[in-house]
Amino acid sequence: MNFELRCPISPDLGYIRDLVRIHGEHHGLTGEQSDDLALAVNEAVTNVLDHGGRAGLITARGHDHGVVVEILDTGGRLTLEQLAAATVDPTGSRGFGLWVIQRLCDEVTLEHTGLGSLLSLHFRVRPADVIPLGLRDGLRDGRGRGIQDGRSAVHTA
Repeated sequence: MNFELRCPISPDLGYIRDLVRIHGEHHGLTGEQSDDLALAVNEAVTNVLDHGGRAGLITARGHDHGVVVEILDTGGRLTLEQLAAATVDPTGSRGFGLWVIQRLCDEVTLEHTGLGSLLSLHFRVRPADVIPLGLRDGLRDGRGRGIQDGRSAVHTA
């Protein structure tokens, strides 16, 4: 079942992260992907609160291939030039949110509407790595310990 998540932008970033993470998982994102989704949305909302209109709306929709989250900033100050110029300043402690967003998302788009700037974050569902059952028995982690396969522990000698 597909459903749309709509949530006003607020300073309660933990709540927003939880909502979009659950939404992403419901639509097939893996644990790591749903964490990336939550972090990207967190950065986008932080930018609205710190640099934008301090108000707006988050809308998340699932589709056949993943999830799109739209962050509407009523201030409408974000530009394509700012998005394209996003970098990390190794001497700074802030200011790399747009760079992080672009690294986490499969696609990022920006458009200006009559309501403000609309930043869209696109995540495609990726198939989980599958290890054939017969190969699991000999798996070891980097320290030589056995890895559990969900049914029983693999024992090391």
